[in-house]
Amino acid sequence: MMTFILADLRRFWSGALAVVVLIALSIALSVTVTLQERAVRLGSARAAEKFDLLVGAAGSETQLALSAVFLQPAPLPLMEGAVLARLAGDPRVELAAPVGFGDSAYGFPIVGTTTKLISALSPSLTQGVLFARLGEAVVGSDVSLSVGAAIKPMHGTAETGGETHTAIAYKVTGRMGPTGTAWDRAILVPIRAVWQLHGMHGQEHHDHEHDEAEPHRAGAQDQGHDRDHGHAHGQVDADAPLDEQFDAQAPGLPAVLVKPKTIADAYRLRQEYRTGATLGVFPGEVLTRLYATLGDARSLLLAIALGTQGIVIAAIVLVTVMHVGSRRRQIGALRALGAPVRSIVGIVWGELFILFAVGIALGIALGYVAALAISARLAVATAVRLPVGFALDDAWLIGGFLAVAALISIVPAFSALRSSPAAALRA
Repeated sequence: MMTFILADLRRFWSGALAVVVLIALSIALSVTVTLQERAVRLGSARAAEKFDLLVGAAGSETQLALSAVFLQPAPLPLMEGAVLARLAGDPRVELAAPVGFGDSAYGFPIVGTTTKLISALSPSLTQGVLFARLGEAVVGSDVSLSVGAAIKPMHGTAETGGETHTAIAYKVTGRMGPTGTAWDRAILVPIRAVWQLHGMHGQEHHDHEHDEAEPHRAGAQDQGHDRDHGHAHGQVDADAPLDEQFDAQAPGLPAVLVKPKTIADAYRLRQEYRTGATLGVFPGEVLTRLYATLGDARSLLLAIALGTQGIVIAAIVLVTVMHVGSRRRQIGALRALGAPVRSIVGIVWGELFILFAVGIALGIALGYVAALAISARLAVATAVRLPVGFALDDAWLIGGFLAVAALISIVPAFSALRSSPAAALRA
């Protein structure tokens, strides 16, 4: 029987190929949506694992998490520098690292922070050493700058454009190991250098600015700050030694990354800093809400994919029934020669099921390759590793495809038996 089926498929190879391609494309859409949604969910969750608690000024939780964890440029309000001093001196806090955004170089964001955060993200450097002076920098693993390179910071991003700072040129002293986060594409510099470069001289100056103008913002925030306050550029002593002790007079900043000592401490700190002036958030909780939205989008796309598959299957069944009708003489001859009914049904069913099975297999392969390509493209843009892979639940999806294919293939198989052998031979 298999020999007959294969011979028949070779005879009508062009039609068989068209059926396989249609099935493969419809299946590939479902597989791509499923794998890509899972890759985004897992990749972003792993990227957020390194950040237990975020504290920032009152505002959008989602924007705070996206800016601080995924380094997405956006205007964030500044909170008082005294918050950093309180967190740094809190016995429940293992690490309190400030972050400051706003500048970039060669298409990579420049982030002001401390050596403690760098060590938390990358316990050991793959090259060089941590910065020890205000004019030094450490780059992420994906930053295409070598140790010893000079970096001239520019306001904003390469896309938004901005003037280049002339007060300082950072020197790369080290490179972090891969973290699988957006920080792999970041240039990390001392937070005090960022403050001094933008003319931020402590809480007294910060308060004075707030008296005269609306609260400035950080993200492209430093660029906006400079515009609003007459390009208040400062001077930076690049050779000044590193000072990572912060007091209540520290300048304002958009966020502090906090690592509490215990889970209980994390919840207490989050509650304490959810006041009218500050906002404490768990990045994981923010991502969970985003996943819910992403899940709705995935359901919509899967519904579209399933609808597409239904249309394709209906068209294939219609074409197959017509094809079987055109072969009535051949089928009638087989029945007249004594071929059992089960053999006739088996041949017709087998031909269509084989086409479905090959199309499903090809569609799964195409969907996997498409998801890999999309994830690779997103990883280049964000540096977040998006793992593409199949899960045990996918076996049910694949099994469902095959079961539907087996059932649908019965329709044209039984349509082959509608006419008698004599009528088929006279046709």
